[in-house]
Amino acid sequence: MTSIAVSPPALASDSSRRVALSTLGCKVNIFETEFIAEKMTGDAWRRVSPREHADLYIINTCTVTAEADRQARQQVRRAIRQNRDARVIVTGCYAEMNPEACAQIPGVDLVVGNSQKLDIPDLLDALYQGNLPPVMIRDIDKEISLPDGLLHGYEGRTRAFVQIQQGCDQGCTFCIIHTARGPNRSFPQSLIRRQCERLIMNGYSELVLCGVDIGSYGTDFDDPDCNLTTLLQTLVHLEGDYRIRLSSIDPAHITNDLIELLGASERLCPQLHLSLQSANTLILKRMKRRATREMIHERISRLRLAVPDLVLSADILVGFPTETDQHFEDTVTAISNLGIAYPHVFSYSPRPGTPAARIPRQVPKAIRKERARLARETGKQVWKRVALDQIGRQHRVLVESSGSARIPDSERTEVNKVLGRAGNYYLVEFDAENTIPATWAEVKITGVSGEKLTGELLS
Repeated sequence: MTSIAVSPPALASDSSRRVALSTLGCKVNIFETEFIAEKMTGDAWRRVSPREHADLYIINTCTVTAEADRQARQQVRRAIRQNRDARVIVTGCYAEMNPEACAQIPGVDLVVGNSQKLDIPDLLDALYQGNLPPVMIRDIDKEISLPDGLLHGYEGRTRAFVQIQQGCDQGCTFCIIHTARGPNRSFPQSLIRRQCERLIMNGYSELVLCGVDIGSYGTDFDDPDCNLTTLLQTLVHLEGDYRIRLSSIDPAHITNDLIELLGASERLCPQLHLSLQSANTLILKRMKRRATREMIHERISRLRLAVPDLVLSADILVGFPTETDQHFEDTVTAISNLGIAYPHVFSYSPRPGTPAARIPRQVPKAIRKERARLARETGKQVWKRVALDQIGRQHRVLVESSGSARIPDSERTEVNKVLGRAGNYYLVEFDAENTIPATWAEVKITGVSGEKLTGELLS
């Protein structure tokens, strides 16, 4: 078995300046942060942890919720406290939407919008020479920086994220991300293929395809035959021992061709994360979503026929303006009936500048909070039901060490206990000695313990 090469290119000498990069939010941000890091590490810069003393801090922010905004400000201030003499750059979606708020934090030297995020390494000389304005925001609908090379890998991770597109054309009424990220822009298939080949060659056995709206991949190309399914048909035939996982996808983008491929290819993980939000047609319409309740149930039913072992996760937004008890009940029922084992539940919070924030009939905060609790509780019941169904089954597990998996303290294991991830996303714990992270293990599931499966090593 091959061990993984997760370190960036050779680090520089101790005389190099130190850079610390922090990432908040989505997998796309993780991809972009690593791209920036790889362009910087070398003779001039040495990468250190965000918790360490550094000469430069780069914070890649999120703005999906008001809480994400708060965490972004908190992370910036934490970096400034680490070294008040350091340069601090704030970028990402919060920087794009609230550049002045970022710039007004004492100690911030530069705010860079998403349109120039990947160009940050090229801006450093001008920054240190004092030749840059404090805020650099361009029209993201017209300009965007896209990867101009390939990532070697991800520091401290056994799975690799591969961005396939940028932006979103949907414009949901509760969401501000389409404004922060701009319109859909698909990456060339040749670039994506070469990126996957590079990561597989460097020892990564799981590739997670990510983007802001991956189901829209190819719709901005002139070729009508270029879409997510045709991209996957290319990627599942690369050389190597690997699997592919899809990140969040809108149910409206789950086409018959995609369902057929998911059922036919062992390369594709039997797990999908749905951008669901609600399962009530009226609320979905007011959210300006693409799906209806009937479409969601029909697509998932067809999926389960093609992929019987499918495990689902989903984004769920409760307490959207005008949502009644019955509207909410449709969503909770869907979590149970559709078998959504991992519901990522969010309480609606008004985002300034979005249409939903102007709807008069806002749901009281206490009701939103209670609905979120009920939705999470339903999800826990589904998780346990699906987990118990795994007992006796055999899974090919990607081994993760506690460090590389970034496992919470509550999930850390005893000596000789190994943690890994099954293709269906369930975390699996089993006894093993001399097992190398980022390699495969055949495991028979024997039970359920806490928030993970337990099993015995077969080979």
